[in-house]
Amino acid sequence: MAEVKIEESWNKVLSNEFQQTYFDALIAQLKTEKQHNTLIYPPGPLIFNAFNQTPFDQVKVVILGQDPYHGAGQAHGLCFSVPNGVAPPPSLKNIYRELKSNYPEFQVPAHGNLEAWAKQGVFLLNAILTVRANTAASHAKIGWETFTDQVIRLLSAQKEHLVFILWGSFAKSKAALIDSSKHLILQSGHPSFADSHKQFFGHQHFKKCNDYLLANQQQPINWQV
Repeated sequence: MAEVKIEESWNKVLSNEFQQTYFDALIAQLKTEKQHNTLIYPPGPLIFNAFNQTPFDQVKVVILGQDPYHGAGQAHGLCFSVPNGVAPPPSLKNIYRELKSNYPEFQVPAHGNLEAWAKQGVFLLNAILTVRANTAASHAKIGWETFTDQVIRLLSAQKEHLVFILWGSFAKSKAALIDSSKHLILQSGHPSFADSHKQFFGHQHFKKCNDYLLANQQQPINWQV
């Protein structure tokens, strides 16, 4: 997987992790699947897209997803995001709806590309960074969770006044990795269609996030995309 690269500040922070036995095994499994012509999303150069779009030194907000979209052309390495030209999935439509309730001036876009958030310091991290085509959670328990748990621990330990946004039971299970005495943790149900009406809407997470950033002398996020 020589085409896979990660941004330099992240490479420095995670250099020890890349030397671990579990990470070697993870990469070996992905290589084996590719040798058997298994289609894996996102493409190799985009596996670490969240890291490359939002360097470690620039992270202000962490939104945690579970694993990439598994449909053709959807995944591009940013949780909940899809490339230009791909229709926003139901979860993202609900995220936009909640944003509109937080900020009435928000204009719901026709696209689902959240790169504009990433470039402002919103780290759009999936706990599992790859998936087999058309098979949700197919790369669970091959090592990615061990890696991204450590990413969350390092962000918590080495930075201050981050906002961690955890939607759904899977994401909320990661709260134990975060020092709540120096970071804001926002939790609710998942924005998926089945979950949204009872548990996701109305929590005002986007506004609470910006209020916290402002209270800690940081530039708020412009959520318009």
